[in-house]
Amino acid sequence: MELTSLYVESRAQPRTPISPMISTMPRAVLGSLLLGTLFVLASCGGNGPTGASGSDRPAGSGGPPPAKVITAKIDRRPFGPQIEAVGTALSRESVEITSKIANVITRIRFAEGQLVAAGTVLVELDRAQAAAALAEAEANLAESRNQFNRGRDLSVTQALSKAQLDQLETAVKTGESRVAAARARLEDTVIRAPFAGRTGLRKVSPGGLVNPGTVITTLDDSLVMKLEFTVPQSFLKDLSLGLPVEARAEGLGDRVFAGKITAIDSRIDPVTRALRVRAELANSDGALRPGLFMSARLRGKPIDTLMIPEEALVPEQGKTYVFVVIDGKAIRREVRTGGREPGYVAILEGLDGAEAVIVEGTQRVRDGGKVIAEPRA
Repeated sequence: MELTSLYVESRAQPRTPISPMISTMPRAVLGSLLLGTLFVLASCGGNGPTGASGSDRPAGSGGPPPAKVITAKIDRRPFGPQIEAVGTALSRESVEITSKIANVITRIRFAEGQLVAAGTVLVELDRAQAAAALAEAEANLAESRNQFNRGRDLSVTQALSKAQLDQLETAVKTGESRVAAARARLEDTVIRAPFAGRTGLRKVSPGGLVNPGTVITTLDDSLVMKLEFTVPQSFLKDLSLGLPVEARAEGLGDRVFAGKITAIDSRIDPVTRALRVRAELANSDGALRPGLFMSARLRGKPIDTLMIPEEALVPEQGKTYVFVVIDGKAIRREVRTGGREPGYVAILEGLDGAEAVIVEGTQRVRDGGKVIAEPRA
Protein backbone atom coordinates (compact mmCIF):
# COMPACT_ATOMS: atom_id res chain seq x y z
CA MET A 1 0.00 0.00 0.00
CA GLU A 2 2.86 2.32 0.81
CA LEU A 3 4.64 1.45 -2.41
CA THR A 4 1.56 2.36 -4.46
CA SER A 5 1.21 5.72 -2.84
CA LEU A 6 4.86 6.52 -3.38
CA TYR A 7 4.59 5.59 -7.04
CA VAL A 8 1.52 7.81 -7.46
CA GLU A 9 3.25 10.68 -5.75
CA SER A 10 6.28 10.38 -8.03
CA ARG A 11 4.05 10.32 -11.11
CA ALA A 12 2.34 13.38 -9.86
CA GLN A 13 5.55 15.36 -9.46
CA PRO A 14 6.65 17.50 -12.42
CA ARG A 15 9.46 16.04 -14.63
CA THR A 16 12.90 17.49 -14.29
CA PRO A 17 14.82 18.22 -17.55
CA ILE A 18 17.72 15.78 -18.26
CA SER A 19 20.33 18.41 -19.06
CA PRO A 20 20.25 20.03 -15.60
CA MET A 21 20.49 16.56 -14.04
CA ILE A 22 23.60 15.64 -16.04
CA SER A 23 25.22 18.92 -15.25
CA THR A 24 24.67 18.36 -11.54
CA MET A 25 25.99 14.75 -11.53
CA PRO A 26 29.47 14.08 -10.20
CA ARG A 27 32.07 13.31 -12.89
CA ALA A 28 32.80 9.84 -11.48
CA VAL A 29 29.16 8.84 -11.72
CA LEU A 30 28.90 10.27 -15.23
CA GLY A 31 31.96 8.30 -16.36
CA SER A 32 30.59 5.06 -14.97
CA LEU A 33 27.32 5.57 -16.83
CA LEU A 34 29.15 6.20 -20.12
CA LEU A 35 31.29 3.07 -19.77
CA GLY A 36 28.23 0.98 -18.97
CA THR A 37 26.44 2.28 -22.03
CA LEU A 38 29.39 1.50 -24.31
CA PHE A 39 29.64 -2.04 -22.88
CA VAL A 40 25.96 -2.70 -23.56
CA LEU A 41 26.27 -1.40 -27.11
CA ALA A 42 29.31 -3.57 -27.76
CA SER A 43 27.57 -6.64 -26.42
CA CYS A 44 24.55 -6.07 -28.55
CA GLY A 45 26.60 -5.35 -31.68
CA GLY A 46 28.67 -8.60 -31.30
CA ASN A 47 25.60 -10.79 -31.47
CA GLY A 48 24.03 -9.23 -34.57
CA PRO A 49 23.68 -11.07 -37.85
CA THR A 50 26.60 -9.16 -39.39
CA GLY A 51 29.01 -9.62 -36.44
CA ALA A 52 32.50 -11.23 -36.76
CA SER A 53 32.06 -13.75 -33.95
CA GLY A 54 33.67 -17.23 -34.17
CA SER A 55 30.82 -19.14 -35.81
CA ASP A 56 30.37 -16.59 -38.61
CA ARG A 57 34.20 -16.18 -39.40
CA PRO A 58 35.05 -17.12 -42.97
CA ALA A 59 36.80 -20.48 -43.45
CA GLY A 60 40.61 -20.37 -43.51
CA SER A 61 40.96 -17.24 -41.35
CA GLY A 62 41.81 -19.18 -38.17
CA GLY A 63 45.68 -18.57 -38.29
CA PRO A 64 48.55 -16.84 -40.11
CA PRO A 65 49.23 -17.79 -43.73
CA PRO A 66 52.04 -20.32 -44.47
CA ALA A 67 55.52 -18.80 -44.49
CA LYS A 68 57.52 -18.87 -47.68
CA VAL A 69 60.97 -20.40 -47.24
CA ILE A 70 63.95 -21.52 -49.33
CA THR A 71 65.35 -24.99 -48.76
CA ALA A 72 68.57 -26.81 -49.68
CA LYS A 73 69.38 -30.48 -49.88
CA ILE A 74 71.87 -32.12 -47.56
CA ASP A 75 75.15 -33.16 -49.19
CA ARG A 76 76.97 -36.33 -48.26
CA ARG A 77 80.61 -36.22 -49.31
CA PRO A 78 84.12 -37.03 -48.03
CA PHE A 79 85.16 -34.46 -45.45
CA GLY A 80 87.97 -34.24 -42.96
CA PRO A 81 87.89 -31.87 -40.01
CA GLN A 82 90.15 -28.86 -40.29
CA ILE A 83 92.90 -28.85 -37.67
CA GLU A 84 94.81 -25.69 -36.83
CA ALA A 85 97.95 -25.64 -34.72
CA VAL A 86 101.09 -23.64 -34.06
CA GLY A 87 104.62 -24.99 -33.96
CA THR A 88 108.31 -24.40 -34.46
CA ALA A 89 110.38 -24.90 -37.60
CA LEU A 90 113.39 -27.18 -37.23
CA SER A 91 116.16 -28.18 -39.60
CA ARG A 92 115.96 -31.68 -41.02
CA GLU A 93 119.46 -32.14 -39.56
CA SER A 94 121.09 -29.75 -37.11
CA VAL A 95 124.32 -29.92 -35.12
CA GLU A 96 126.77 -27.74 -33.20
CA ILE A 97 130.31 -28.13 -34.53
CA THR A 98 132.69 -28.76 -31.62
CA SER A 99 136.17 -30.11 -31.01
CA LYS A 100 136.88 -33.49 -29.44
CA ILE A 101 140.26 -32.45 -28.05
CA ALA A 102 141.90 -29.43 -26.48
CA ASN A 103 143.98 -27.79 -29.15
CA VAL A 104 144.82 -24.55 -30.91
CA ILE A 105 143.03 -23.50 -34.11
CA THR A 106 145.44 -23.04 -36.97
CA ARG A 107 143.00 -22.43 -39.83
CA ILE A 108 139.29 -21.77 -40.39
CA ARG A 109 138.15 -22.98 -43.78
CA PHE A 110 134.48 -22.00 -43.90
CA ALA A 111 132.53 -18.78 -44.32
CA GLU A 112 129.51 -17.86 -42.26
CA GLY A 113 126.30 -18.90 -43.97
CA GLN A 114 128.14 -21.06 -46.51
CA LEU A 115 126.58 -24.16 -48.05
CA VAL A 116 129.01 -27.02 -47.59
CA ALA A 117 128.99 -30.65 -48.68
CA ALA A 118 129.30 -33.60 -46.35
CA GLY A 119 132.95 -34.17 -45.37
CA THR A 120 134.08 -30.62 -46.12
CA VAL A 121 136.94 -29.45 -43.84
CA LEU A 122 135.69 -26.66 -41.62
CA VAL A 123 138.53 -26.12 -39.10
CA GLU A 124 142.13 -27.28 -38.79
CA LEU A 125 143.85 -27.62 -35.41
CA ASP A 126 147.54 -27.85 -34.56
CA ARG A 127 148.61 -31.30 -35.70
CA ALA A 128 152.33 -31.32 -34.89
CA GLN A 129 152.07 -33.28 -31.65
CA ALA A 130 149.55 -35.75 -33.04
CA ALA A 131 151.63 -36.32 -36.15
CA ALA A 132 154.74 -37.01 -34.05
CA ALA A 133 152.85 -39.47 -31.89
CA LEU A 134 151.66 -41.27 -35.00
CA ALA A 135 155.17 -41.48 -36.40
CA GLU A 136 156.47 -42.93 -33.13
CA ALA A 137 153.67 -45.51 -33.02
CA GLU A 138 154.34 -46.54 -36.61
CA ALA A 139 158.07 -46.97 -35.87
CA ASN A 140 157.35 -49.15 -32.85
CA LEU A 141 154.97 -51.22 -34.92
CA ALA A 142 157.58 -51.76 -37.59
CA GLU A 143 160.08 -52.95 -34.97
CA SER A 144 157.52 -55.32 -33.46
CA ARG A 145 156.77 -56.81 -36.86
CA ASN A 146 160.47 -57.40 -37.57
CA GLN A 147 160.96 -59.19 -34.26
CA PHE A 148 157.91 -61.32 -34.89
CA ASN A 149 159.14 -62.32 -38.34
CA ARG A 150 162.56 -63.34 -36.96
CA GLY A 151 160.96 -65.23 -34.13
CA ARG A 152 158.74 -67.12 -36.52
CA ASP A 153 161.79 -68.27 -38.47
CA LEU A 154 163.51 -69.39 -35.27
CA SER A 155 160.45 -71.27 -34.09
CA VAL A 156 160.78 -73.58 -37.11
CA THR A 157 164.12 -74.87 -35.77
CA GLN A 158 162.69 -74.80 -32.25
CA ALA A 159 165.24 -72.17 -31.27
CA LEU A 160 162.33 -70.07 -30.00
CA SER A 161 159.53 -71.44 -27.91
CA LYS A 162 155.89 -71.04 -28.85
CA ALA A 163 155.26 -68.87 -25.79
CA GLN A 164 157.97 -66.43 -26.85
CA LEU A 165 156.48 -66.31 -30.37
CA ASP A 166 153.09 -65.55 -28.91
CA GLN A 167 154.57 -62.63 -26.98
CA LEU A 168 156.06 -61.23 -30.17
CA GLU A 169 152.70 -61.56 -31.92
CA THR A 170 150.99 -59.76 -29.06
CA ALA A 171 153.51 -56.92 -29.34
CA VAL A 172 152.63 -56.55 -33.02
CA LYS A 173 148.91 -56.31 -32.28
CA THR A 174 149.59 -53.79 -29.54
CA GLY A 175 151.63 -51.70 -31.92
CA GLU A 176 148.85 -51.78 -34.51
CA SER A 177 146.30 -50.54 -32.00
CA ARG A 178 148.62 -47.73 -30.91
CA VAL A 179 149.06 -46.67 -34.51
CA ALA A 180 145.29 -46.64 -34.99
CA ALA A 181 144.84 -44.52 -31.88
CA ALA A 182 147.53 -42.06 -32.95
CA ARG A 183 146.00 -41.83 -36.43
CA ALA A 184 142.58 -41.09 -34.89
CA ARG A 185 144.06 -38.32 -32.74
CA LEU A 186 145.62 -36.87 -35.86
CA GLU A 187 142.24 -37.02 -37.63
CA ASP A 188 140.70 -35.14 -34.70
CA THR A 189 142.83 -32.14 -35.60
CA VAL A 190 140.70 -31.73 -38.73
CA ILE A 191 137.02 -30.94 -38.13
CA ARG A 192 134.71 -31.84 -41.04
CA ALA A 193 131.03 -31.29 -41.85
CA PRO A 194 129.09 -34.42 -40.86
CA PHE A 195 126.43 -33.73 -43.49
CA ALA A 196 125.60 -31.23 -46.20
CA GLY A 197 124.13 -28.00 -44.89
CA ARG A 198 124.56 -24.32 -44.19
CA THR A 199 127.04 -23.06 -41.61
CA GLY A 200 126.06 -20.57 -38.95
CA LEU A 201 127.98 -17.77 -37.28
CA ARG A 202 131.63 -18.39 -36.44
CA LYS A 203 132.32 -18.31 -32.69
CA VAL A 204 136.10 -18.84 -32.67
CA SER A 205 139.16 -17.29 -34.26
CA PRO A 206 142.46 -18.66 -35.60
CA GLY A 207 144.96 -19.09 -32.77
CA GLY A 208 142.25 -19.60 -30.21
CA LEU A 209 142.32 -22.56 -27.85
CA VAL A 210 139.30 -24.83 -28.03
CA ASN A 211 138.35 -27.46 -25.49
CA PRO A 212 136.11 -30.48 -25.90
CA GLY A 213 132.55 -29.20 -26.24
CA THR A 214 133.50 -25.69 -27.33
CA VAL A 215 131.02 -24.60 -30.03
CA ILE A 216 132.81 -23.48 -33.17
CA THR A 217 129.73 -22.93 -35.38
CA THR A 218 126.41 -24.55 -36.24
CA LEU A 219 125.44 -26.59 -39.26
CA ASP A 220 121.85 -26.96 -40.49
CA ASP A 221 120.41 -28.96 -43.33
CA SER A 222 117.54 -26.59 -44.16
CA LEU A 223 116.70 -27.62 -47.72
CA VAL A 224 113.88 -29.53 -46.08
CA MET A 225 112.47 -28.19 -42.82
CA LYS A 226 110.67 -30.05 -40.08
CA LEU A 227 107.65 -28.39 -38.50
CA GLU A 228 106.87 -29.68 -35.02
CA PHE A 229 103.44 -28.94 -33.51
CA THR A 230 100.89 -30.45 -31.14
CA VAL A 231 97.35 -31.61 -31.87
CA PRO A 232 94.62 -32.27 -29.25
CA GLN A 233 93.96 -35.94 -28.59
CA SER A 234 90.37 -35.50 -29.86
CA PHE A 235 91.83 -35.49 -33.40
CA LEU A 236 93.80 -38.69 -32.93
CA LYS A 237 91.56 -40.70 -35.28
CA ASP A 238 91.92 -38.04 -37.99
CA LEU A 239 95.73 -38.11 -38.16
CA SER A 240 97.74 -40.30 -40.49
CA LEU A 241 101.17 -40.28 -42.12
CA GLY A 242 101.27 -38.43 -45.41
CA LEU A 243 98.41 -36.08 -44.52
CA PRO A 244 98.88 -32.72 -46.38
CA VAL A 245 99.90 -29.71 -44.29
CA GLU A 246 99.84 -25.99 -45.11
CA ALA A 247 102.02 -23.71 -43.01
CA ARG A 248 102.52 -19.96 -42.77
CA ALA A 249 105.05 -17.86 -40.90
CA GLU A 250 104.72 -14.32 -39.62
CA GLY A 251 107.17 -12.10 -41.43
CA LEU A 252 106.91 -14.00 -44.72
CA GLY A 253 103.63 -12.47 -45.85
CA ASP A 254 100.89 -14.73 -47.17
CA ARG A 255 103.27 -17.33 -48.53
CA VAL A 256 102.08 -20.89 -47.95
CA PHE A 257 104.57 -23.71 -47.44
CA ALA A 258 103.18 -27.10 -48.43
CA GLY A 259 104.26 -30.34 -46.83
CA LYS A 260 103.01 -33.55 -45.27
CA ILE A 261 103.07 -35.38 -41.94
CA THR A 262 106.10 -37.64 -41.63
CA ALA A 263 106.00 -38.66 -37.96
CA ILE A 264 103.45 -38.95 -35.13
CA ASP A 265 104.63 -39.36 -31.56
CA SER A 266 103.84 -42.67 -29.87
CA ARG A 267 102.81 -40.95 -26.63
CA ILE A 268 100.25 -38.34 -25.58
CA ASP A 269 101.29 -35.69 -23.08
CA PRO A 270 99.41 -36.55 -19.84
CA VAL A 271 99.30 -32.87 -18.82
CA THR A 272 98.13 -31.16 -22.02
CA ARG A 273 96.44 -34.25 -23.55
CA ALA A 274 98.07 -33.32 -26.84
CA LEU A 275 99.96 -35.35 -29.40
CA ARG A 276 103.23 -34.18 -30.94
CA VAL A 277 103.33 -34.27 -34.74
CA ARG A 278 106.10 -33.55 -37.26
CA ALA A 279 105.72 -32.50 -40.86
CA GLU A 280 108.31 -31.82 -43.56
CA LEU A 281 108.21 -28.64 -45.66
CA ALA A 282 110.17 -27.91 -48.83
CA ASN A 283 112.60 -24.99 -48.37
CA SER A 284 114.74 -24.92 -51.48
CA ASP A 285 115.21 -21.13 -51.38
CA GLY A 286 116.08 -21.05 -47.68
CA ALA A 287 113.19 -18.75 -46.71
CA LEU A 288 112.47 -20.76 -43.58
CA ARG A 289 114.92 -20.64 -40.69
CA PRO A 290 115.28 -22.98 -37.72
CA GLY A 291 113.33 -21.76 -34.70
CA LEU A 292 110.73 -19.89 -36.79
CA PHE A 293 107.25 -19.74 -35.24
CA MET A 294 104.67 -21.05 -37.71
CA SER A 295 100.96 -21.79 -37.92
CA ALA A 296 99.84 -25.05 -39.50
CA ARG A 297 96.55 -26.11 -41.03
CA LEU A 298 95.66 -29.62 -42.09
CA ARG A 299 92.63 -31.66 -43.00
CA GLY A 300 91.83 -34.79 -41.06
CA LYS A 301 91.38 -38.16 -42.72
CA PRO A 302 88.34 -37.77 -45.07
CA ILE A 303 85.19 -39.74 -44.25
CA ASP A 304 81.63 -39.57 -45.64
CA THR A 305 79.95 -36.69 -43.81
CA LEU A 306 76.63 -34.80 -44.00
CA MET A 307 77.26 -31.18 -45.02
CA ILE A 308 74.67 -28.37 -44.87
CA PRO A 309 74.90 -24.62 -45.60
CA GLU A 310 75.93 -22.57 -42.60
CA GLU A 311 72.88 -20.29 -42.89
CA ALA A 312 70.61 -23.22 -41.97
CA LEU A 313 71.92 -23.22 -38.38
CA VAL A 314 69.71 -21.69 -35.68
CA PRO A 315 71.61 -21.27 -32.38
CA GLU A 316 69.47 -21.01 -29.26
CA GLN A 317 70.42 -21.15 -25.58
CA GLY A 318 73.72 -22.89 -26.18
CA LYS A 319 72.25 -25.47 -28.58
CA THR A 320 72.13 -25.65 -32.34
CA TYR A 321 69.01 -26.39 -34.37
CA VAL A 322 67.91 -26.60 -38.00
CA PHE A 323 64.46 -26.58 -39.55
CA VAL A 324 63.57 -29.35 -41.99
CA VAL A 325 60.44 -29.44 -44.18
CA ILE A 326 58.27 -32.54 -43.79
CA ASP A 327 54.74 -32.73 -45.31
CA GLY A 328 54.59 -28.97 -45.74
CA LYS A 329 55.54 -28.23 -42.15
CA ALA A 330 58.70 -26.85 -40.57
CA ILE A 331 60.09 -29.31 -38.02
CA ARG A 332 62.87 -28.20 -35.69
CA ARG A 333 65.75 -30.64 -35.14
CA GLU A 334 68.62 -30.34 -32.69
CA VAL A 335 71.97 -31.16 -34.35
CA ARG A 336 75.60 -31.62 -33.34
CA THR A 337 78.05 -29.91 -35.64
CA GLY A 338 81.59 -30.85 -36.58
CA GLY A 339 84.22 -29.19 -38.73
CA ARG A 340 83.59 -26.42 -41.22
CA GLU A 341 84.62 -25.36 -44.68
CA PRO A 342 83.75 -22.12 -46.49
CA GLY A 343 79.95 -21.88 -46.51
CA TYR A 344 79.28 -25.37 -45.11
CA VAL A 345 79.29 -27.15 -41.77
CA ALA A 346 79.50 -30.86 -40.98
CA ILE A 347 76.59 -32.48 -39.14
CA LEU A 348 77.53 -35.34 -36.85
CA GLU A 349 74.13 -36.05 -35.26
CA GLY A 350 70.49 -35.03 -35.75
CA LEU A 351 69.93 -35.59 -39.49
CA ASP A 352 69.82 -38.66 -41.70
CA GLY A 353 70.58 -36.95 -45.03
CA ALA A 354 67.17 -37.35 -46.71
CA GLU A 355 65.69 -34.08 -45.42
CA ALA A 356 65.66 -30.63 -46.96
CA VAL A 357 66.80 -27.89 -44.57
CA ILE A 358 65.51 -24.33 -44.53
CA VAL A 359 68.27 -21.89 -45.42
CA GLU A 360 66.19 -18.70 -45.91
CA GLY A 361 63.22 -17.71 -43.79
CA THR A 362 64.10 -19.51 -40.54
CA GLN A 363 63.15 -16.38 -38.60
CA ARG A 364 59.61 -16.54 -39.98
CA VAL A 365 58.79 -20.14 -39.07
CA ARG A 366 57.94 -22.00 -35.89
CA ASP A 367 58.15 -25.65 -34.98
CA GLY A 368 55.23 -27.44 -36.65
CA GLY A 369 54.09 -24.38 -38.63
CA LYS A 370 52.98 -24.66 -42.23
CA VAL A 371 55.40 -23.43 -44.89
CA ILE A 372 55.59 -23.03 -48.63
CA ALA A 373 59.03 -24.34 -49.58
CA GLU A 374 60.99 -23.59 -52.72
CA PRO A 375 64.34 -25.24 -53.50
CA ARG A 376 67.32 -22.96 -53.73
CA ALA A 377 68.50 -22.43 -57.27
